[in-house]
Amino acid sequence: MTDSCSRRSFLRLGAAGAAALGAGPDLLASQEPQASPDFDPYLTPQEKFRDVSRGNPLPHKLPPEKLVQVGLSRETWKLEVLPDPEHPAVLRNPLTKAKGTALDWDGLMKLAAKRTAGFLKVMTCNNIGRPLGMGLWEGVPLRDVVWLSAPQEDLRRVFYYGYHNDDPKQIFRSSLSVNRVLEDPPGLPPVILCFKLNGKFLTPERGGPVRIVVPETYGFKSVKWLSHVVLTNLPHANDTYADGNNDLDSPLKTYARTISLPKEAKAGEAIPVTGLAQVGISGLARVQVWTAPAGEPWPADDPYFTNAPWKDAEILPAPASWGGDFPEGRLPESTFGLDPRSGRPQRWPMPLTKAHWKARLPGLPAGKYVFRCRTIDENGAAQPMPRPFDKSGRAGIEEKPLVVA
Repeated sequence: MTDSCSRRSFLRLGAAGAAALGAGPDLLASQEPQASPDFDPYLTPQEKFRDVSRGNPLPHKLPPEKLVQVGLSRETWKLEVLPDPEHPAVLRNPLTKAKGTALDWDGLMKLAAKRTAGFLKVMTCNNIGRPLGMGLWEGVPLRDVVWLSAPQEDLRRVFYYGYHNDDPKQIFRSSLSVNRVLEDPPGLPPVILCFKLNGKFLTPERGGPVRIVVPETYGFKSVKWLSHVVLTNLPHANDTYADGNNDLDSPLKTYARTISLPKEAKAGEAIPVTGLAQVGISGLARVQVWTAPAGEPWPADDPYFTNAPWKDAEILPAPASWGGDFPEGRLPESTFGLDPRSGRPQRWPMPLTKAHWKARLPGLPAGKYVFRCRTIDENGAAQPMPRPFDKSGRAGIEEKPLVVA
């Protein structure tokens, strides 16, 4: 199937699937594509991201004059890069407001003129089993700013936090090994000081003017409203999320979710289903679906339905037009993982992003059913394996009710 036909088919099934159920397979296949607010665009507009921000009041809800006053505007933003007072790294050139050396917006843009990094990443909270949004994140590698402080020795970790209403109890902090900051593992882009999302400057809601974005991790590592980077000799993580019994080192998991599934279908008629897959650190090989009678007993020693009669769904190709604030929906040539000549992904599905899928369920007798979907990653592990524990990211098998009458 060609890229354009497959994309049109996804939109048609996703937006008009319920209406098409009574039309029969031939009419379903011949319908023209229809625009619909139910269709899931590849890049999520900034205002459409789900929000899980912290703060009382929420920093992005401060009045415009207060945003300027506290440094949450591009004109007044400043970043300090400091040694940890309790476990100090040795720095020759700390960046501080007191000395007038803190990095400001103009300084960040000068760094950006020399080198920027942009990559596609799905943003997900590890305690919510569905992505918050999908974006192309652009910024300056964090290591370029770390080196401005001239670190010398006793540097093992980097922790960072953002504006928190001048209340120490509201600090939300995350950390990384200095090795991850200074050197990228194979196949991963750098950790960045992000100032653009989908071609536009970050809004306050999305953590602007500047936030951290860590490509391979859940959202709690990508701290918003960045104000401080602290270089420390501390040998372990000191993230705020540790207090919530969370796994601090968990990379993104691979899992499937539905977008459209009719709540009711006619007996004997095919049922179109569409969905998305979060492509985790282990990639995505297949999406599979299975419909079973509601209440059907299942062996207790098979909690993840590994012996169920799963059927492969179709993973759709990369979009012909990515969307966002880009001319003709074409991503910048420098985007990590894209062929600079064609603008197409060098690998699809791309790890750390999302992919769309579709399936066509055969007609079913009248009754009540449960629809399930799952992924198989590139290591052959079926969702929710190999890491089924919620505190390292929720990836349980989704169950949706379906009535056939």
